[in-house]
Amino acid sequence: MSEHFEPEERAEAAERLRRAGYSEADVQREVTELEEKSATAARIFDLRRIIGGLFVLYGVILTLTGLTDSDAEIDKAQGININLWTGLGMLALGLFFLVWLWLRPTAHPTPTLPAPEEGDQP
Repeated sequence: MSEHFEPEERAEAAERLRRAGYSEADVQREVTELEEKSATAARIFDLRRIIGGLFVLYGVILTLTGLTDSDAEIDKAQGININLWTGLGMLALGLFFLVWLWLRPTAHPTPTLPAPEEGDQP
């Protein structure tokens, strides 16, 4: 999850860094690096990736179990190969989540930079 700062908080933090002797370029570089790390963490821990991966994993296990079920095990479930059908359903749902992640990746938050003051040099 990325951390968002209000413009006032960002301006206060930038002013503290300037008073500590950092230049505007140093402040901007630090902010950019932190935002890139935050965006990377948000992509890695996207819930669609976790849920999709787990459903695919369990779907593969259940599908393989369903393919190797004996007639006695199928008769216990009133003639339905429940492991096979549940595994295929879980595979489909997991693949749906992963395709959704691939087609609609998380958007990067656009940073809002403080407006330059009249006396500032670019």
